Amino acid sequence: MSDKNKSLMKIVGLVAAIGIVFLIFWQTGAIKYFQNIEAMREVIEGFGVAGYAIFVGAFMFSAVFLLPGAIFPIVGGVAFGPILGGILSLAGATLGAAAAFLVAKYLAREMILKKFKGNSIFEKIDKGVEENGGSFLILTRFVPVFPYNVQNYVYGLTRLGFWKFTIVSAITMAPGAMIYAFMAGQIASEGVSTTLVLQFAGAGVILFLLSLVPKIFAKKKGIDIEELKETS
Repeated sequence: MSDKNKSLMKIVGLVAAIGIVFLIFWQTGAIKYFQNIEAMREVIEGFGVAGYAIFVGAFMFSAVFLLPGAIFPIVGGVAFGPILGGILSLAGATLGAAAAFLVAKYLAREMILKKFKGNSIFEKIDKGVEENGGSFLILTRFVPVFPYNVQNYVYGLTRLGFWKFTIVSAITMAPGAMIYAFMAGQIASEGVSTTLVLQFAGAGVILFLLSLVPKIFAKKKGIDIEELKETS
């Protein structure tokens, strides 16, 4: 068996494992933990150190199956602390994005291409990547013009390479994951204080400055962000 086929088999095995876990969670009713922050925190803490892997796997799972993942940095900050929670959240989000990208690129390309062919989101991302490469990925990661998890699959249909997609995704997701986990962890451990308010203000300034980066890039490249939003 060639190395390419071996790699493909590993990816198939990974997706199959994720699918089995999904069915188990669905059949047992445990899927509710993905929609309840307090319940999820209690479950994760109950597993001790193994909870790290469970948390990362759950975040990855949510990205692959297009489930809401915004609560994970908050849960991570509360359950593991502001720093470790952010790191684990970033790991889960990155692995989830990478897995979805690979599914679209190699495993279910025709099915996903059929689903998105003619869709305005696909056409704009495909054109954006063709004209601007990885820079367009940076733009759409920082500016929420398209649904975040959907982007993972759509980018898998473009000519963008796996490692560029994964590395850029990790870098652009890092600020949000770390800041939200930090804020949640600080509130959980220290409560609301003057120091916390000042930290929140600092985090807000950082996020604001980061939001200007893609807008400056878009202006230089002649990309109309408002036009992207209109039909997305």
